[in-house]
Amino acid sequence: MSAPLLVLQDIHLTFGGPSVVEGADLSVAEGERLCLVGRNGSGKSTLLKVAAGLIEPDRGNRVVHQGAVVRYLPQEPDLSGYPTTLAYAEGDIPPDGDHHRARLLLDALGLTGAEDPRRLSGGEARRAALARVLAPSPDVLLLDEPTNHLDLPAIEWLEQELAGLRSAIVLISHDRRFLQSLSKATLWLDRGVTRRLEQGFGAFEEWRDRVLEEEETERHKLDRKIVDELHWVRYGVTARRQRNQGRMRALMSLRTEVREQRRVVGDVKMTIAESEVSGKLVAEMEGASKSFGDRAIVRNLSLKLRRGDRMGLVGPNGAGKTTLLSLLTGAMAPDSGSVRLGANVQMVTLDQRRETLDPTTTLKDALTGGGGDMVTVGGRSRHFAGYMQDFLFTPEQARTPVQALSGGERGRLLLARALALPSNLLVLDEPTNDLDLETLDLLQEMLADYPGTVLLVSHDRDFLDRVATSIVAYEGPAQWTEYAGGYSDMVSQRGTGVEARAVSRAPRAKGETAEPAAPRARKPRLGFAERRQLDLLPRRMAELEKAIAAHQATLAEPSLYARDRARFDAATAGIGNAQTELAAAEEEWLRLEMLREEIEG
Repeated sequence: MSAPLLVLQDIHLTFGGPSVVEGADLSVAEGERLCLVGRNGSGKSTLLKVAAGLIEPDRGNRVVHQGAVVRYLPQEPDLSGYPTTLAYAEGDIPPDGDHHRARLLLDALGLTGAEDPRRLSGGEARRAALARVLAPSPDVLLLDEPTNHLDLPAIEWLEQELAGLRSAIVLISHDRRFLQSLSKATLWLDRGVTRRLEQGFGAFEEWRDRVLEEEETERHKLDRKIVDELHWVRYGVTARRQRNQGRMRALMSLRTEVREQRRVVGDVKMTIAESEVSGKLVAEMEGASKSFGDRAIVRNLSLKLRRGDRMGLVGPNGAGKTTLLSLLTGAMAPDSGSVRLGANVQMVTLDQRRETLDPTTTLKDALTGGGGDMVTVGGRSRHFAGYMQDFLFTPEQARTPVQALSGGERGRLLLARALALPSNLLVLDEPTNDLDLETLDLLQEMLADYPGTVLLVSHDRDFLDRVATSIVAYEGPAQWTEYAGGYSDMVSQRGTGVEARAVSRAPRAKGETAEPAAPRARKPRLGFAERRQLDLLPRRMAELEKAIAAHQATLAEPSLYARDRARFDAATAGIGNAQTELAAAEEEWLRLEMLREEIEG
């Protein structure tokens, strides 16, 4: 093996509390492909920042080979201070470097280079940051969750691009397929220390389980030895007559070892609160079409969702997956065709965009709704502290505001809230965001045992393969096709994965320089109040429709006008008011939904 380009030795780091890293090591050789894995909160991102030189450890050494170029991709890139995405992407290229490569990368990632960084979505900012770290062709690439906010075409493009680089790569990701494709060695950060496996991620989980089993066996032997020693101290004849001080010191050392030994972090305990069984047919769409202005999202689509199905929706960002999800669940009416829900459908939606989380509320109030210390799970009351611990939250976090939680912790909080509600239809929109691999495993197991029906939007290919029984894939403008099986089955039937949406670009004349195009006009981002409205309006529209139906039933009573004129007038006025409010609510919801589709696209 060639000499290491980057080395971390015996790294120790704390942030005023318990140690984050305790004696971690990292060695990266030329061309190496290393994945860094561990539970959420184990310190992976912190260790990567130490490797990038952004954090100074309390103790230990960082050594970079002379002349080696190291580039780091953070989870949340900062583009402030740059006028365009092109200026940002070129920021790390030396004066004599290839600036044309930054333009090529931006183009491949679907950006023109003229975008205003202040108006970028999360996915666009991530694409610009990828162009910036890839453009200089560094010797070492440190990538922290590079697939976050990317759609399937961008993930598969990035996978191919990284596979073809000569750079050494250290990679953090929750995307199993991505890790399996790129890694050749695995560094496991667990309880502050690192263990290295000279195989890729595909071999990691079996190895990890074996290591943990061996630890448990050793711990059991240690506990057994303590019992034996205590028996000798209490009942041994020699102990009663003359203390063997050496043996006593050995016993105290054993006790100290057990007391100070760091245990493996517990597992998430997931159960779903089940409701009554739904009808055999959960949802049926016949010849449905939906457009926003001149843009068609769905055209003449027919689908059936039966009890027990796990249907995955896949497509590039902006294809209309959220709209299709809204049509299937009855939250939105089609322009033509029909959608109907089956009998006794009780739906729970997991909103991974976290729009339903008030950032100022505490973790406890988010779980209980601010109503005391109890949370109802499956029709039974549980103390919030016990339920909170099922999802790996400590008692000290009860008063922590949501805005102070990490992305993974907010994801677990949303899971805890959603799974406490009774349901027979789970609607999961990007449920894997920010969840660690162990939590993903448990979510998959829980879904496998769930007796109801699942509607799923995801860019995680491995998760789709493990969960979905069918895939509805974007085939082009307004065209969707259902394939039996998971994502890999869809690829084998289609011959290709999900392709990017076509974006029209004016061709350059021969010899024309690649000047940035004029910035694309963008509407402002949705504010918190607008996102809240978008979440609440479908419920309000359903309430108004029920009110209209109730007034109509009243007016249908025989001889009501002659028998009770006041009640007749009240019902008539009620219908008029409800219809007016419903029309306004539908118009506002459509405006916000179109705005969100445009921003996400």
